[in-house]
Amino acid sequence: MQLTERHEEYWRKTLRLTAILLAIWFVVTFVVSWFARELNEIVVFGFPLGFYMGAQGALIVYVALIGYYAYYMNRLDSEYGVSEGDDE
Repeated sequence: MQLTERHEEYWRKTLRLTAILLAIWFVVTFVVSWFARELNEIVVFGFPLGFYMGAQGALIVYVALIGYYAYYMNRLDSEYGVSEGDDE
């Protein structure tokens, strides 16, 4: 199946967004854990940052990533005419 230039642009934008959000997820999940001892010197809401990121911060970031992905993809789908409501 041959993709049109418009489809290729859509997939390029989708893959770029996915890569950026995956990089943020990686940093929040693994890099913050790796440097947890150093981050514990910083206090957020009365808790060491390393502890806070493990207990609450990472979950907040994950939910924000999911929300942003859904918002951006709905907008992108509408822009390129591939949204779910376009079938009718």
